[in-house]
Amino acid sequence: MGSCKQLLPLAGKTVIAHCLETLLTGGSKEVIVVVRPEGDEVARAARDYPVQVVMTTDPDGDMAASVRTGRDALSSSITGVMVALCDYPLVTAATISSLIAVHCMNPEGIIIPCHHGRRGHPPLFPRQLLEGLAAPLTLRDLMRANPERIKHLSVADRGVLIDMDTPEDYQRVTEYFNQNRYVIGTYQYQ
Repeated sequence: MGSCKQLLPLAGKTVIAHCLETLLTGGSKEVIVVVRPEGDEVARAARDYPVQVVMTTDPDGDMAASVRTGRDALSSSITGVMVALCDYPLVTAATISSLIAVHCMNPEGIIIPCHHGRRGHPPLFPRQLLEGLAAPLTLRDLMRANPERIKHLSVADRGVLIDMDTPEDYQRVTEYFNQNRYVIGTYQYQ
């Protein structure tokens, strides 16, 4: 991307602010933000919200290393783990709520949001299954090993497919947001 995508501006807020507001508005009980050792600015931005910020235990690791760090920081009462990336800042709170509702009905399922038949983000995993996510396993490895657990949730939310990895992607996200007067989150906290 060339710059820290979590701190890029999007409609008067940072990308991470939109993502956190979406998760909180959508009903996430606990939000863990995993940062790298050089992620002080991201950590500061996240601390404006009622979330827990933790530093990855493997700064050179892949996404699975960050998932392990976040998983290990969760309280024992959490039964499902949504892997929400700032790469998908247009996901709506309604999608988050729907994923949580489906998890409550099917706590052993791997819930993947889909838009017009295409798999998107964020996936929601049973916490018990993520306990088996040891290096060098990835989330894809867990899904391949457990195809019977995969449940597809059809959503009207095109944001589950809109990834933001390049400056061109960021421009498309900004344009889409502005054209659609997109409301990502309206979370208010005390």
